[in-house]
Amino acid sequence: MMMKTNNTFLSYFVCGFLLMGVGLGQNQTSEIKVGVVLDLNTTFSKICLTSIKMAVSDFYADHPNYLTRLTLHVRDSMEDTVQASAAALDLIKTEQVSAIIGPINSMQADFMIKLANKTQVPTITFSATSPLLTSIKSPYFVRATIDDSSQVRAIASIFKFFRWRRVVAIYVDNEFGEGFMPFLFDALQDVEVKRSVIPPEAIDDEIQKELRKLMERQARVFVVHMESSLALRVFQIARDIGMMEEGYVWLMTNGMTHMMRHINNGRSLNTIEGVLGVRSHVPKSKELGDFRLRWKRTFEKENPSMRDDLNVFALWAYDSITALAKAVEKANTKSLWYDNGSTLSKNRTDLGNVGVSLYGPSLQKAFSEVRFNGLAGEFKLIDGQLQSPKFEIINFVGNEERIIGFWTPRDGLMDATSSNKKTLGPVIWPGKSKIVPKGWEIPGKKLRVGVPMKKGFFDFVKVTINPITNKKTPTGYAIEIFEAALKELPYLVIPEYVSFESPNNYNNLVYQVYDKTWDAVVGDITITANRSLYADFTLPFTESGVSMMVPVRDNENKDTWVFLEPWSLELWVTTGCFFVFIGFVVWLFEHRVNTDFRGPPQYQIGTSLWFSFSTMVFAHRENVVSNLARFVVVVWCFVVLVLTQSYTASLTSFLTVQSLQPTVTNVNDLIKNRDCVGYQGGAFVKDILLGLGFHEDQLKPFDSAKDADDLLSKGKSKGIAAAFDEVAYLKAILSQSCSKYVMVEPTFKTGGFGFAFPKNSPLTGEFSRAILNLTQNNVTQQIEDRWFPKKNDCPDPMTALSSNRLNLSSFLGLFLIAGTAISFSLLVFVALFLYEHRHTLGDDSEDSLWRKLKFLFKIFDEKDMNSHTFKNSAIHNISSPMTHKTPSPSTVQITPWPQSPSQNREFELRRVSFSPSEERFTTQPIIHHEDGESDIECRVEQ
Repeated sequence: MMMKTNNTFLSYFVCGFLLMGVGLGQNQTSEIKVGVVLDLNTTFSKICLTSIKMAVSDFYADHPNYLTRLTLHVRDSMEDTVQASAAALDLIKTEQVSAIIGPINSMQADFMIKLANKTQVPTITFSATSPLLTSIKSPYFVRATIDDSSQVRAIASIFKFFRWRRVVAIYVDNEFGEGFMPFLFDALQDVEVKRSVIPPEAIDDEIQKELRKLMERQARVFVVHMESSLALRVFQIARDIGMMEEGYVWLMTNGMTHMMRHINNGRSLNTIEGVLGVRSHVPKSKELGDFRLRWKRTFEKENPSMRDDLNVFALWAYDSITALAKAVEKANTKSLWYDNGSTLSKNRTDLGNVGVSLYGPSLQKAFSEVRFNGLAGEFKLIDGQLQSPKFEIINFVGNEERIIGFWTPRDGLMDATSSNKKTLGPVIWPGKSKIVPKGWEIPGKKLRVGVPMKKGFFDFVKVTINPITNKKTPTGYAIEIFEAALKELPYLVIPEYVSFESPNNYNNLVYQVYDKTWDAVVGDITITANRSLYADFTLPFTESGVSMMVPVRDNENKDTWVFLEPWSLELWVTTGCFFVFIGFVVWLFEHRVNTDFRGPPQYQIGTSLWFSFSTMVFAHRENVVSNLARFVVVVWCFVVLVLTQSYTASLTSFLTVQSLQPTVTNVNDLIKNRDCVGYQGGAFVKDILLGLGFHEDQLKPFDSAKDADDLLSKGKSKGIAAAFDEVAYLKAILSQSCSKYVMVEPTFKTGGFGFAFPKNSPLTGEFSRAILNLTQNNVTQQIEDRWFPKKNDCPDPMTALSSNRLNLSSFLGLFLIAGTAISFSLLVFVALFLYEHRHTLGDDSEDSLWRKLKFLFKIFDEKDMNSHTFKNSAIHNISSPMTHKTPSPSTVQITPWPQSPSQNREFELRRVSFSPSEERFTTQPIIHHEDGESDIECRVEQ
């Protein structure tokens, strides 16, 4: 009983003591163990460690009321990847740290990230920048530094600004270098990127050997991505062998640009004078300036024998500790221990027995939500990585780091002095040059140019050999175009011509550019799809296409009806119909008032047609007295004038072009008739002809214009019926033989003649622009005229041989105007005639309409006595015998004027007398008679 009482009392005592301890502990801070893995023997790690320690002390000095406190546990990785992993494992097993700061580089980070994922211990690195680490999917890996892949767009913008087309990427052969290359290649898709790998342990001789290989290439732009200490050795050797002179471009990536001024206390900057660099922007602030002074005092106190400056990685380390201290204060510390499953595990290795941090998920979540403005800029994590909104473009000049511009994802490149300028400031290049390097150079300063040795068509390319010096000098149209393009380049390129002894194998000629036998091939090289697989071609400098040239037909005494060719059939028919129509209309207007258009029917028809057709030569003699007829004749004469002039011009053209009529106009006819055709030997034209359906035995090669002329002159029985070749060759033949041959369609499209350069050669674009300038300035045409002068009597060889005859549509407007005017005149005439005789149609008699119309036609066929022409004639006939002499009696037969077919005719005879004293005629009615049947015969008395 006593024992039981004592045990109960003891239990109460222990519980009370524990509760009291808990109550007291609520006012105490919680210790959060943080592991730090660094290469403690390196200056870089010592700089960063000083920043880490100062970050802890500064943070809790500014936040004394925080209930958590970071406790650092430092381990030395001894610059070894395995030792770094062992140090991290020891921190987790022995110290059971809640987070790890480190490792120092990307090579050490791989295993540590996997360990962090297994143990749920957040691992925060401030200096491992390789993009490969991102591929290791782990929520517990935090990169509190800039990923190297974030700078590639800034580098690409620099290349685009300076228009560099090729680059050599020099990088270290480890995870740090290899992880960066895929992103650089993607960013520089429009640039040819070559690789150059430097081993991490490379000695100077190995580096020099690799750099000398690069000197033999054309590229003069180098992007360097490696540790800063190794990079400095590369730059020193490059300077010693002459690769830091004018014309070279060196560009460093972010980490190197930050660290170069920390090597040898800045004395190394003279080695990299003229080099460009890209680095993340660190905004200036009063806090940063104060921290630099405090850090320098602290570092020199901890390391009395060392003198160095604060770098950006130390700032990221400082900000990482600050962010971690903020995060642990927000995280739930109730789970601040490990779930040690080692007692249940059958795995006896250290890694198998490692525990899992229950505090890790809460800490990781809190850390990812931290936002603040640190010493290195804004601290903001996205997907576990620190973001850099801005990069600086640096130019190393002497001991200075000149900021020549900035780059941001939104605005791209910006001038350092004005954000509105999308440009960069002035640059001092290697060799203290101010001239922007073109980015490439011909090794040896000379361009080895292959030139074909031809058997014919020497106007294009001809190689002359000096019998004394054995020097080969090329000439010709293609050579002159090439040398004119050389003069357009903004730099000096000296060509060294080398002849190719196999003239009929242009494919092999182009292939020797591919295998780097020559730097270029110049000549009459046709651009084809197959050849473009092995070389890049410039823009063509000749007209492109393959065409057919055939002899012209002998047209003497064969074009009997050539005078009909200028007009189409519908135009001839329309014109003839208008001539007849005009004759009818004029006769209609003149028949009642003009005696020239009266008489027997056949006479009237002949007169009308004669009058109409004689207007073609304006030879009509008949006078027209009707105003309507005169209006119609004026309009028609204008139409005839236009028609005759157009006919004359068209006929002249046909008489000229008829001598160019080809003997063959259709390729299918040649294939069907199995006629032989010619092609230039060794050319790709043979493949085109075989593809069209020609048989091998139908094809005959020729090597020169003379050979082609001989084969065509023999005719299709002994020679060839047509010659197929590039348009440029055919035009060269026709410029001297235009009277014998003609070029006809079809034209098969090809690339034309161009200059061949190696794949991705920057010379390709330079020469293409030069050819465009020559074309726009008409220089190419002037060179062509010098080498291929045309005879004065030669028409254009590409003259269209299809019919150029005039058709009805050419004069449709003219006929429309004439037809409208004539029709309007005809309507006016009919309207006036019907109005004058309206009482005939409008009487109330019972006569039929047909009888009335017949009566109107009869009236129309008679003379219009009311016309001014007949009135004048009647007065003259009556007054002629009324002279002062007494006329003899005469008989006058008076035919009455019919009023209507059913009414009696009314007559009135008047005495006409002449008064000599008054000198005028007087009339006096003497007979008034109405009769419906007979005429009246009467005697006129004195």
